[in-house]
This record gives sequence, C-alpha cells and structure tokens, in this order.
Amino acid sequence: MSRIGRLFETLKQQNRCGIIAYLTAGDPTPEATPGLVAALERGGADLIELGVPFSDPIADGPVIQQAGDRAIAAGTTLTRVLAIAAEIRKSSEIPLLLFTYLNPALRYGFARLAVDAKAAGIDGCLLTDVSVEEARDYVKVMREADLDTVFLAAPTSTEERLKLVAEYSSGFIYLVSRTGITGERADISETALPLIERMRAHTTLPLAMGFGVSTPEHVAALKDHCEAVVIGSAIVRQIERDPSKLEAFMKELAWPVTR
Repeated sequence: MSRIGRLFETLKQQNRCGIIAYLTAGDPTPEATPGLVAALERGGADLIELGVPFSDPIADGPVIQQAGDRAIAAGTTLTRVLAIAAEIRKSSEIPLLLFTYLNPALRYGFARLAVDAKAAGIDGCLLTDVSVEEARDYVKVMREADLDTVFLAAPTSTEERLKLVAEYSSGFIYLVSRTGITGERADISETALPLIERMRAHTTLPLAMGFGVSTPEHVAALKDHCEAVVIGSAIVRQIERDPSKLEAFMKELAWPVTR
C-alpha cells in the first residue's frame, strides 16, 4: 500500500477528513519549496500536491497561472520538481502527488517518469487534462511502478465516465466541485454534494473535493461528506503574499478537522 493508501486508512481510523494542500513547485524558487511543504505539514496538511509549472495550464485560474509563470522564470522543470520531491523526502514521509499536465509527461516519457518519480519519493500522479478513455497505457506504466493514478471527476461527467474514473483511479478520486478553472470562491457550489453521491455509486475509493475550497467554512461544510478536501489557490496566494505566515495560514484553514 502506498503512502496515500496508508494515509486514508489512518484518516478512516481517526474518523477525520483529510487536508490536501496544493502548491506550485518552484514558486517563488525551487530552493524554497521544501521549506514551504514543511510549513504546510506543520500547519495540518496531510498530503501535498506538487504542481509542475506549465506554460499552458488550461485548468488553472489566474493565481496558479501566475505562480507557474514565476516558477518557470526561476528555472523550474519537471526534472527539477522530481529533485524537489527527493529533497522533501530527506525529512518527511508526507504523501506526495505529482500534479501536472499531459504534455510535460509525454515529453518526459511515461516509463521514464514512472521510474524517476518513484525514485524521488513521489506516491502518485494526476494528469489534469488526460482523457480517462485513453488512459489505459498510462495507468499500466504507473501501476507497474507502484504509483497511484488519481483522476478527476466533474459535475458534467457522464455515468460512463465516472465508471472509468473509478476503474482507473487508485489512492483516491479528485472531485471537481464546479465546472471551470481553479480559484477561490465565496461559496461551495451546489453541484458538489450531488457529485459525491453519484461517485459513491461507482467506487469505495476515498473522495477528495477541490476547486474553490478556500476557507475554513468551506472545509467545515464538506468534512462530513468526503474523505478529504483539496485547497490550492488560497495557499498559492498566501505564498505570493507572505510565505513566512504559511504555517499559520494552513492551521487556520485546517482547524475544522484538526481541532
């Protein structure tokens, strides 16, 4: 069982919702990222999504797009992100999910990526724009390296697509609370809870809800309905504003499930 699988077993035993924290690796610099991950972990994060900066991040809102631009300007590449993961592994066993797009993974090569990611201490991979209908070869390569494959399900997903997401996912399934791009929102979308119910009909895997989750109130509203929540843009914005306060900010976001 991967670190991701063990995490959700522990959360189940504790009867607690998990906190998944996203940050763009290399923002503001590659050297800073391991310390930011440590601050998130101290603040209550249970799993870290390491975002690989990409020049055409179609699923990301302006906050993460700008973070990606800063990371690329600082020299961050997929190879560098794997080196960052290896550095994090020197002092932490927190589960790490590589969060990227299909193009960088294809250019790197699925087989090479699987081997190198595993060696760096990555536990799984999420390709945000890969079509689940065409993911069989990718999943096979990743699973052979004992890496989890996490897929997205959205309110607009058909029942057939939800079935495929359930079939090809391992570790957990990432539920998109609303259609559109990532970003902070005032309220949880009314489509979030119905999507959880629909996905439950197809899988026993843990479900994590993201896209728009950005306040302690959002966490409190979702914590009894899914196994984890994903917080991204709010964290990335805090890193842009004042990374020295990231631990305190994470504690504030996580308090509904860590108090």
